[in-house]
Amino acid sequence: MDKSGISNQTLKRLPIYLNYLKGMSEQPPNVSATTIAQALSLNEVQVRKDLASVSCGGRPKVGYPTGLLIRDIERFLGYDETNAAVLVGAGNLGRALLSYQGFAQRGLDIVAGFDIRAEAEAPLVGGKRVLPMEALEGVVRLMKIPIGIITVPSQAAQQVCDQLVAAGVRAIWNFAPVALRVPPHVLVQNESMVSSLAVLSKRLSEKLSEEESGL
Repeated sequence: MDKSGISNQTLKRLPIYLNYLKGMSEQPPNVSATTIAQALSLNEVQVRKDLASVSCGGRPKVGYPTGLLIRDIERFLGYDETNAAVLVGAGNLGRALLSYQGFAQRGLDIVAGFDIRAEAEAPLVGGKRVLPMEALEGVVRLMKIPIGIITVPSQAAQQVCDQLVAAGVRAIWNFAPVALRVPPHVLVQNESMVSSLAVLSKRLSEKLSEEESGL
C-alpha cells in the first residue's frame, strides 16, 4: 500500500482500531467497519475509508477477516519492523518512556537513554542504560540509529536536536514544548501535552454546559 496519500488523521486513528481489535476478549472470524465504528463511537463512513486505505481484504456484508486486518494495519504502520531509537533527557517523562514495554510491540526499540546528569557507570532505567551526553554521537553513528526522542526542557531542546541531527538521525520525536529547526531531510513529530490538555478542558467545559442546560 502507498502511504503517501494517507492523512495524518487516518494515521492517528489506525492504532486505535488496532488496539480495539487486539483487545477483543473473543476475536470473531470477521469484523466490519460498522462494528468498529460503533464500539469506538466513530463515524462509520470514515472508519470504512480508513480500513480500505490499508487493507483490501474487506467484503460487502461480511467485513474483514479479523486476523488479516490486524496484520494489514500492523504492516502498514511498520509494527512488523523494528526501528532503533535513543532518548535524550532521563527526567520523569524520559524515565517513564524508557520503562514503557509497549513500544516493542509497535516497532520501536529505545536502545539507550542519555542525560547530562548520567554517571559513567550508566544506571539502568527500565532495562535501558542511561549514558552521559558525551557518548551520544558515538552510539548513534555506530548503531546507525534513525530516531531520536527528546524529553529535555524547552531551553535545551534545540541544542539536543542539533546534536542528534549531526549524529545522523532521520526523525525526531519531540516532547519538549518548542518548535525545532531541522534540515529538510529530518522528520519531526511533536507531542504537546499542553495542547491535549487544552482540548480536553474545552470538551469537558462544553459537556458540562450541555448537561447544565438540559436540567
